[in-house]
Amino acid sequence: MTKEELLQQYAEGNRDFIGANLTGANLTGANLIGANLIGANLIGADLSGAGLSGADLSGALLSGANLYEANLTGANLTGADLYEADLYEADLSGAKLSGANLSGAGFSGANLSAANLSRANLTAAKLYGANLTGANLTGANLTGANLTGAGLYEAELSGADLSRANLSGAGLSGANLSAANLSGANLTGANLIRANLSRADLSGADLSGADLTAANLFKANLSGANLTRVIGYKND
Repeated sequence: MTKEELLQQYAEGNRDFIGANLTGANLTGANLIGANLIGANLIGADLSGAGLSGADLSGALLSGANLYEANLTGANLTGADLYEADLYEADLSGAKLSGANLSGAGFSGANLSAANLSRANLTAAKLYGANLTGANLTGANLTGANLTGAGLYEAELSGADLSRANLSGAGLSGANLSAANLSGANLTGANLIRANLSRADLSGADLSGADLTAANLFKANLSGANLTRVIGYKND
């Protein structure tokens, strides 16, 4: 299917584009709100600024795609492959990304508030400055991810793998990090006020300057962790 065919059919009221092959297509600024693109091939496609709110992209192939400033609010990207995709400043609030491959993807400045990222692969993802307030990251793989300055307020991160992740200056107040793997993570200056870190693995983590006021550290592993200038933590 060509770009022209897609846009013409959409304009005529067709929303069903299951399995469409749009590899490398230039769809900059395209209006595809509510489109059914299940399993579509959009590898390397340019969807910057596109309107994809409410679209179904579950199982779609979007590796290397450009989704800069795209509107994906409420979109379904369950199980989609977004390896090294560009999602900088995209709006993914309320989107479904459970089980998606987001390894190496760029989300700097993106809005992922209330998004479902459970069991997603976010290894080495670039999430600095991203808004993940209230996001569901249960069991997600964030190994080596860059979350510098990200907002993860009240986020659900139970059982997530954040080993060697960079969370310096991140906002994690009220976040649930129970049983999360934070070994070797950089949490310098992070806001962990009221965070649930029970049974979390913080071995070798750098928590210097972090705020742990009212945080739950029940049975947390802090062996080898750097607790210099930590606020609100009392080592009993």
